[in-house]
Amino acid sequence: MFASKEQFKEAFTEKLQTLFGQSLDESSIADKYVALSTLIREIISKRWYRSNQQYSLSKEKQVYYFSMEFLLGRLLGSNLFNLGITEVCRQGLKDLGIELDEVEAVEHDAGLGNGGLGRLAACFLDSMASLQLPGHGTGIRYRHGMFEQKIVDGYQIELPDNWLRDGYVWETRKADRAVTVKFGGTVRLEQQAGRLVAIHENYESVLAVPYDVPVVGANCHTVNTLRLWSAETNHFDFSSFSKGDFLKAVEQKYSLEATSQILYPDDNYPEGKTLRLKQQYFFVSAGLQSIVRRYKRTHGSKPADLARIHKKIAIHINDTHPALAVPELMRILMDEEGLSWDQAWEATRKTISYTNHTILPEALEKWPVEMVKTLLPRMYMIIEELNERFCAALWEKYSGDWERIRAMALVSDGYVHMAHLAVVGSHSVNGVAEVHSNILKNEVLANFNRFYPLRFNNKTNGVTHRRWLAKANPKLAELITEAIGEGWLAQPHELAKLHRYAHDPAFQNRIKFVKQCNKKRLASYIQDKIGLAVDTNSIFDVQAKRIHAYKRQILNALHILDLYNRLKADPGLAIEPRTFIFSGKAATGYYLAKRIIKFINTLAQVINHDPDIDGRIKVVFLENYSVSLAELIIPAADVSEQISTASKEASGTGNMKLMMNGAVTIGTLDGANIEIKDEVGDDNIIIFGLTAEQVLNYYKYGGYNVLDAYHGNSRIKLVVDQLINGFLPVSQDEFDSIHHSLMRTNDEYFVLKDFAGYAAAQAKLNKLYCDQRAWQAMAINNIAFSGRFASDRTVSEYAIGIWKIKPVVIREN
Repeated sequence: MFASKEQFKEAFTEKLQTLFGQSLDESSIADKYVALSTLIREIISKRWYRSNQQYSLSKEKQVYYFSMEFLLGRLLGSNLFNLGITEVCRQGLKDLGIELDEVEAVEHDAGLGNGGLGRLAACFLDSMASLQLPGHGTGIRYRHGMFEQKIVDGYQIELPDNWLRDGYVWETRKADRAVTVKFGGTVRLEQQAGRLVAIHENYESVLAVPYDVPVVGANCHTVNTLRLWSAETNHFDFSSFSKGDFLKAVEQKYSLEATSQILYPDDNYPEGKTLRLKQQYFFVSAGLQSIVRRYKRTHGSKPADLARIHKKIAIHINDTHPALAVPELMRILMDEEGLSWDQAWEATRKTISYTNHTILPEALEKWPVEMVKTLLPRMYMIIEELNERFCAALWEKYSGDWERIRAMALVSDGYVHMAHLAVVGSHSVNGVAEVHSNILKNEVLANFNRFYPLRFNNKTNGVTHRRWLAKANPKLAELITEAIGEGWLAQPHELAKLHRYAHDPAFQNRIKFVKQCNKKRLASYIQDKIGLAVDTNSIFDVQAKRIHAYKRQILNALHILDLYNRLKADPGLAIEPRTFIFSGKAATGYYLAKRIIKFINTLAQVINHDPDIDGRIKVVFLENYSVSLAELIIPAADVSEQISTASKEASGTGNMKLMMNGAVTIGTLDGANIEIKDEVGDDNIIIFGLTAEQVLNYYKYGGYNVLDAYHGNSRIKLVVDQLINGFLPVSQDEFDSIHHSLMRTNDEYFVLKDFAGYAAAQAKLNKLYCDQRAWQAMAINNIAFSGRFASDRTVSEYAIGIWKIKPVVIREN
């Protein structure tokens, strides 16, 4: 690689001159980014080639992780870190008058994901490569991300996220590996050579072109692949163009290429729903075709070879979005490779495994039968046959129990149920935290758990400590290494050694100093972005995540309004200065979530400029939440808000990232909060609110009346009334939807039910923070016990328990 910074400087300046034909002084910061990234990519490419070569030679089993999202963030910094050359590059650039941080900031966050699902997938890829596991990602190369969020007059405004406008230096287009994906048309069955063959006719085809992104392992030579599929076509209606009908000339091209145009099109309209289903089949079909083609080259192409595909290939579907992998693998094995139904089914079921990420009904996808039948006729035929056979097996066990069979069917009530398809078509189904897995087994998918008693298991989520601690918080990482050695970088469980420093005053002071440095950095960003000065000695209280009713940003916001009311009534109220920091996007068609953003920003408008408050509380909403923004926010957080309605958050990963950086969690007994509590102990976390069992019992049996909470607590009544009584400087009906969600739907997410407990927990937090020795001990203990939530542990459990893969050591030539 680079033996010295002098060698690096020579290579870098030569690359800059070769690419742009100009000197260092003449080049822009963007040129320097491209030159550095290209130089690093060339190093990676050699390892990438050797990894692929070794995988083929070893013939070891490989896993392919199918996900609609891969929220990678910026890759230059993480690649430098994983290669172990960050400092030599930093110092070399410094000698040339260049700051590495400024070069890294040029890179656009890849618009390939939105939230926790996509970031989890990215963490898993990092861990697979770093553990030297042969594991790859399969997804869509979206030309535009979900959207770029702007806050204008307090409202979310959505702009195109054109993240590819300057190209993407990390990808390689593999046009020779393109495959065809078919939509629509008709399918007929006919006998050929003694077997039934499906003939697909009159279909519309799109070319799926792969763009490969290297995934660099840390402290090893492994480089795996994230393959992203782009919908492309060369279609051009020259006849229409010649006649002057320019729009018609390109209409079909744009229609076909829309498949990979944007992440999560708005599905409030039929066209959006169809496009979303089209996207799901597009990348599943392309990915499986590619995998089978490679398998045949390495392991044989006879039907008997394909019948053993599960011995060398594992396909993992990340939530229900790629559930069409089940019928599509069946189609490929039967229609293209000549396997019988029984052979194809056996191989498919043993190859595919499924992670469920939510119990929310809207996320347990179901598609109208007519839509599936029209858009994907062969898929529907296979699903229909799978349904017939599955229902027959159910009838054999539960004869006469029509309701149970209807509830478990793959096709029922005019819909295809994707979660059911994923469960039936896989050999393993896992949840992502202990409480979530138990809810799946005992509530949401209880019938399936009884029918498949050995299929369900738990794999608690994790995040890569390399990105979220070592890279995002280098000052803290340096301090940790100084205290316990560098072993934690490869073995994150070694962070537990920090526990012995929890009550060491000198170490506490150094931890506090690092936190203050990170808070000053974030405060500077806030000042630059929104022109607001925040007190870096105040508590930085962070809730940064997708805006959703169940995540209960509204509970946080109503408490802030309550705190404001109390300060106005009693200026002498004893509270520590607090800066409440929100960040997150609301889905384009999610009206209530958008109103919650407006409400938070309205609170900021009122509170931040009220001289009576004297800056003791401030409210900040940072627009366009992303991985790179999270890397700025998370190291600065004192408090981690994890306040979802118990039972609704499957796991969470933000809670892990914040914990890892020394933030103290205030949260409900939901998702991985429970396991965080088990790790850190009751004294190092602040818990409030209903339990998952209580919430589920209320849903089942009733017994909660929102009016009891509203009339039974004057502070609750006041903040709820202030939503609609003209107190806030907006039109009186601005927050009707929020008021309605609380009062007219009987407070579906138990915001008011948990309000008093939350307020008490916040008061407890305030008191704890006053004792800085106790608070710093809590912060240190959170860091110390965060190793349990590193994705290396999670991925190891998947590799051993589900995928049955083992490391392949890549040797350097």
